[in-house]
Amino acid sequence: MADRYLRFTGTAPGRFLTRRLGLPQPAALVRWSPERPALDGGLRHLTAGTSALDLAPVLARTGLGPAGAERAAAVVLDATGVRDVEGLAGVHAALHPAVRSVVASGRVVVLGAPLDLADHHQAAAQQALEGFTRSLGKEIGRGRTVNLVRLTDAAAAQSTLRFLLSPKSAYVSGQVIEVGPLGGAPAAPDRNRPLDPDRPLDPDRPVDPDLPVDPDRPLAGRTALVTGGARGIGEAVAATLARDGAHVVVLDVPQAEQDARRVADRIGGTALPLDITAADAGARIAEALPDGLDVLIHNAGITRDRRLVNMPAERWAAVLEVNLASVLRTTDALLKAGTLRRGGSVVATASIAGLAGNAGQTNYGASKAGIVGLVRSLAPRALDEHGVTVNAVAPGFIETKMTAAIPLFIREAGRRMNSLAQGGLPADVAETTAWLAHPASGAVNGQVVRVCGQSLLGA
Repeated sequence: MADRYLRFTGTAPGRFLTRRLGLPQPAALVRWSPERPALDGGLRHLTAGTSALDLAPVLARTGLGPAGAERAAAVVLDATGVRDVEGLAGVHAALHPAVRSVVASGRVVVLGAPLDLADHHQAAAQQALEGFTRSLGKEIGRGRTVNLVRLTDAAAAQSTLRFLLSPKSAYVSGQVIEVGPLGGAPAAPDRNRPLDPDRPLDPDRPVDPDLPVDPDRPLAGRTALVTGGARGIGEAVAATLARDGAHVVVLDVPQAEQDARRVADRIGGTALPLDITAADAGARIAEALPDGLDVLIHNAGITRDRRLVNMPAERWAAVLEVNLASVLRTTDALLKAGTLRRGGSVVATASIAGLAGNAGQTNYGASKAGIVGLVRSLAPRALDEHGVTVNAVAPGFIETKMTAAIPLFIREAGRRMNSLAQGGLPADVAETTAWLAHPASGAVNGQVVRVCGQSLLGA
């Protein structure tokens, strides 16, 4: 459903009236398209304190040249060297004059260091950057976003910075993303290694040990599976992964087989009608993908809303089964079978309802909070034992058929209760998912990234 308020505020009468009444004034966001793959303008690189990072080669690959004297599409502040309260003055000194120069729908990215728990002054100063970043995101306006990236290795953050400094991150703001060292990234998939060490290599199987990454098609040669891929956010994710070069398997319940085949045909993928809650779903996926899987997207989900006092056990169980139990079972089965290749990724769908809670959704909130627990626990072990990263996206208010059915006033509140004062699109979740699935994002692990325009609810 079209956001008529957003359109109205884009007109001269709309701007005048909303300004006089003190109403939200959302700006139309600049999103990725083939015609507009990069932000319009240059990048300004600033430093607070002394930094050991060599950012020049990484920033050069963002596609943004140096900013002019007055206007910038993006500002990157390197604050990794800030170790005490006095050093925070450098953050103010650097960004105070620079914020006004950021164009509408521009980007501010603050780079911080991991907290040094042996040095409480450094930990306090670096934690302060989180409060600073989230607060700046809520006041900067005009469709601009602000995010914090904690890192120790500039090269390891290349895919993250490319994403945050591009139109693909239009609805991601107020986030804190931790990037591990490059050495912690999983190795690239080895198409010469059989999944079963006792099974001989297939002589007809393509051999491409190097698998160079094409920046325009980074998932070329890889296979991705998207559960709940026949419609809504899942359909957008499937299309985006296909755009990036993946062969996408569109999984959905047998009742949605026609829609799944329609999506698969459109993107050059394969449909897999399967109930993800079936006890043998993992085994059937492994059987359908004998050559393995590189990207596993857990998107399937349902709602059965009702206040707890009126919620029968079957409504509770159905949501927990689809949204959480099936994710746990399927992931375990595919890791154990070796179907998920080394260098692969798992991206699960959480929700801000699991972070902040939502009235009438105790079952849904529990299931999505469970996804967060899964990610935090499994991520380090999956990387160590299987070479697979595990992350989650947590959508906020996204414009889908489901949210279009919400009563008008509740729908409008959901749209406006974020720093960008508008709902997101399925493409916003899809772009974030594609970044986490990118082969160069192997140093991003155990993260839960909200795609919510910096919702005013939740952490």
